[in-house]
Amino acid sequence: MFKQSAQHIASYYAQTYPASIPLRPTLQGPHDTEVVIVGAGFSGLHTALRLALAGKRVTLLEASRVAWAASGRNGGQALLGWSCDMPPLEKALGVERARQLWQSMCWAADELRELPLRHGFDIDYRLGSLWTAVLPRRVKLLEEALHEAEHKWGYHDLRLIGRDEIRQWIDSPRYQAALYDARGAHLNPLKLAQGLAATIEAHGGRIFEQSQVLELQRTANGHVARTAQGEVRCEVLVLACNAYIDRLDRSLSRRLLPVGSYQVATAPLEPELAQSLLPRNSCVIDNQFVPDYFRLTPDHRLLFGGGCTYLGGIPKDVASATRPYLERVFPQLAGVAIDYAWGGHIDCSIQRTPDVGRDGQRYWLQGFSGHGVLPTLAAARAVSDAILGDDALLSLYQGIHNGRFPGGDLLAAPLEAAAKAWYRMRDRV
Repeated sequence: MFKQSAQHIASYYAQTYPASIPLRPTLQGPHDTEVVIVGAGFSGLHTALRLALAGKRVTLLEASRVAWAASGRNGGQALLGWSCDMPPLEKALGVERARQLWQSMCWAADELRELPLRHGFDIDYRLGSLWTAVLPRRVKLLEEALHEAEHKWGYHDLRLIGRDEIRQWIDSPRYQAALYDARGAHLNPLKLAQGLAATIEAHGGRIFEQSQVLELQRTANGHVARTAQGEVRCEVLVLACNAYIDRLDRSLSRRLLPVGSYQVATAPLEPELAQSLLPRNSCVIDNQFVPDYFRLTPDHRLLFGGGCTYLGGIPKDVASATRPYLERVFPQLAGVAIDYAWGGHIDCSIQRTPDVGRDGQRYWLQGFSGHGVLPTLAAARAVSDAILGDDALLSLYQGIHNGRFPGGDLLAAPLEAAAKAWYRMRDRV
């Protein structure tokens, strides 16, 4: 599935980036290092930065460009929690260990707010997120989530917004209620990734772009990662390829299904109109099985996503495919110009649980299932801590079982698509 590229796709983030996106060298010849990280998305970048700050010699190998895939294209919503929500994690770990995992997510939310300030780069960070209910019967899910957060996980930053107040937050007739999270946020993901990359390099880490790893080999002293024009010998290997791991490691790729996801950015709106849509400037995601998600950008655009394809493809005309969902939420934007439309792939695990672990000195981070801005940072902390000698957090992730998708390479996607079609139908009923 992976196609190497020398350019970022024409997303809103890449096309409006305030300067030319740095082009980093291609790996040439043999190298030695302590840690090789394959993949320069959020998972790899956060892991590399934490290790570089701890004094480790780190080399990142990226097949295309830094944050070329989902990390540079996503909706930019930094939401506390995982795509699976807490029940599967509680079932796997028990209440106390699941609470420890939740506390690491709270740490990630605070760390992401402080990290750009600490290292001197901007990510257009804005506080506030809303989890909304479209269907009256799903308002109860919000109420239950609030009660569980407070009484089971010790989290007290949520507030229920009822139907009588919701229009003060979202000027749309579609929503019944919402949970406001004061520690949720939204940001520019490509700015975050490039800021992380520059900080890694400033602390001695090396990043090679257009350096697709074609072969991995275990050795007596560690691992060798080979590309078309070079190789790197290392003691520790970290696989942070996510949806694009393909055949590099079949044991990991069989636990993932690459799912197509897409979104649009409107033309700049009049500032008064933009503010009227989301008066508190919170980002929004609903609790439908296939959710709509949206937010405002600093230049007064509405960035909106609302579709996915379990067979992996992306619509030929993303703007036309997305417009009905956008106008369903905001009828007042009927006919609005759409300046940017793009898509990509997310790395779904079968239960939407994170797949993070180790086998000797080989580590991996994947399975964030379309909800990765904060979870990748939380997982990177677990992996980097383990490499540095403390595996307490990583042991929590290793208690989560992530099985293979049924059907093998040929049938996994059609079987999953059929199952998800049923849930989509339930959303409409």
